Amino acid sequence: MSLKGAEARREKEGMPGWKRRLHEVIYEAETPAGRAFDFFSFGLILASVLCVMLESVSAVRERFGGPLRAAEWTFTIIFTVEYALRLLAVKHPVRYAGSFFGVIDFLSIVPTYLSLGLEGAQSLLVVRSLRLLRIFRVLKIARLSVEAETLWSAVKASRHKITVFVGAVFTIAIIMGTLLYVVEGESSGVNDIPTGIYWAISTVSTVGYGDIVPRTGLGKFITTIAMIMGYGLIAVPTGIVSVELAHAAKLSTSTNTCPACQSVGHDLDAVYCRFCGGKL
Repeated sequence: MSLKGAEARREKEGMPGWKRRLHEVIYEAETPAGRAFDFFSFGLILASVLCVMLESVSAVRERFGGPLRAAEWTFTIIFTVEYALRLLAVKHPVRYAGSFFGVIDFLSIVPTYLSLGLEGAQSLLVVRSLRLLRIFRVLKIARLSVEAETLWSAVKASRHKITVFVGAVFTIAIIMGTLLYVVEGESSGVNDIPTGIYWAISTVSTVGYGDIVPRTGLGKFITTIAMIMGYGLIAVPTGIVSVELAHAAKLSTSTNTCPACQSVGHDLDAVYCRFCGGKL
């Protein structure tokens, strides 16, 4: 056990009982209390997002603007208290504040307070819908959390290959867009090279809006090549992710969150954190 791991384990064992219990309720989905807390939080998030959406409708806002704003402030106060409890329940609050969900939780309460001096900031509250990603932790009994972790691992492992692939596709789009601009010109609506690149991207990606249509024989030939190439390009990222997904599927992880470093992705039978050595 490394010095860092031993220190993290001592920190975990030295946490007060009430703090360990608070951590289990807020961060873990393994216990009935933890699942109840998360489901209650999901209900509040859904209701809050619904209020924001309804308030954006002018007819609803004119008639129910007051109650909707009152409800939004109620949700914000509750989420503020929840955020404070999440910081209180961990050994290192700064680590949680800088994590993905820590940033999302913070952004989900800031817009309401900003709306006091900045008109329109309240519409940014739709970011709260991202907090629903925690549903994968709650539905561990359906293995959704494990599948989500597997999918994320595959995408993360493929990021370099996908980046190179996207760069190659963009290069092809620049070349083909320039060719179409030279061949078709303004008579077909290709007024400049950026417009040609837009056409190439929509064609290669098989979207094909149809707002730009080649009229010359050579332009149609270029379009045909772009369409055929597009079908082939679809298979490349699919194959890349599939290989990594097959590799990641061999690994099984739990929903345990380390109280010391807030890391997830531990083995099902793990007792200590695989990242810092802290006791789970």
